[in-house]
Amino acid sequence: QVLLVESGGGLVQAGGSLRLSCAASGRTFSTYTMGWFRQGPGKEREFVAAISWLASNTYSADSVKGRFTIARDNAKNTVYLQMNSLKPEDTAVYYCAATTRSYSDYAYDYAYWGQGTQVTVSS
Repeated sequence: QVLLVESGGGLVQAGGSLRLSCAASGRTFSTYTMGWFRQGPGKEREFVAAISWLASNTYSADSVKGRFTIARDNAKNTVYLQMNSLKPEDTAVYYCAATTRSYSDYAYDYAYWGQGTQVTVSS
């Protein structure tokens, strides 16, 4: 069982930056692949980025490559999403999630989810 709590969302102007954090409870955090997803207004939930349990592999959606970076600190049971050069279309609720798969960009492969944090980018 993994409990996930996101933080760090907020309102930012286009071109700005935010860093999201996801704190996890559970002794087995380091064995999960962690992912970030987002759901914008009227849109389906979409994959943003994922990081393997040893942080040896990271994956990003094309829409955020070069702007967003995922990282994790297993000693702190925390995964991060550094978001730079934000655009209005990045506005969404951002969720972190955990999966036992080595990698997936499908939401249904993730068994554990946080409650989400709102990111709003103004133009």
